[in-house]
Amino acid sequence: MQPAHDSLERLVPDRLAVPDASGLATLDLHLARYEFAARHLRPGRALDLACGVGYGTRLLADRAGVPVVGADLSPEAIAYAKSRYGKPGVEFRIADAMRFEDAEGFDSIVSLETVEHLPDPAGFLARAVALLRPGGSFVASVPTTPSTDLNPHHRHDFSERSFRRAVAVHGLAELDCLRQVQRVPLRSVLGRRELRMGDLRKNLPAYYARNPRALARRIATTLRHGLANHYITIAWRKPA
Repeated sequence: MQPAHDSLERLVPDRLAVPDASGLATLDLHLARYEFAARHLRPGRALDLACGVGYGTRLLADRAGVPVVGADLSPEAIAYAKSRYGKPGVEFRIADAMRFEDAEGFDSIVSLETVEHLPDPAGFLARAVALLRPGGSFVASVPTTPSTDLNPHHRHDFSERSFRRAVAVHGLAELDCLRQVQRVPLRSVLGRRELRMGDLRKNLPAYYARNPRALARRIATTLRHGLANHYITIAWRKPA
């Protein structure tokens, strides 16, 4: 079975069409994050947690030359990953990011655009840090402009400050960060002209009527940043 490619939450590079401008732009952002993460991988085992269809897992292995495990909750995504991006040294597993276990631990853990989806971000971060060997690197990313109003798959909004604080409590030291901006194609969004746009929250006026603070955040961020989504990817090091 092919993984769904008409969702905001599943990028399948081979199935993106030229008219899907937002999908192609989003893929470029994701690839840049993985390139950034690859530069911060430590020698030894690496984990790509919530890996999707596996293109980033393969990129990490190719760039860093280390064995990488990719884990994702979707059986369809993992089946596709194994068939499309598998090679010696790249392993794919079906696993829930909130419950992932591995007795050996990892020297590097990458989890991009994951935390905002989870019911318990603090619990997830604690689990990831526990899986990380001493001296290991942790690379993660989140949107830093509001997204929960438009994207029903997102459960939490983060700022740069709140994201850093969520990780800092575990004693990791920040090494580097990558900031990204994605301009919003307003016509495509309002007209839902692309497949992935069908996932946007329905009946936004009613949602804002029920959640006036979300409307206030949307107005404030639009006045400050315009029609753009901002993201940050941060690399940390666990004490040796």
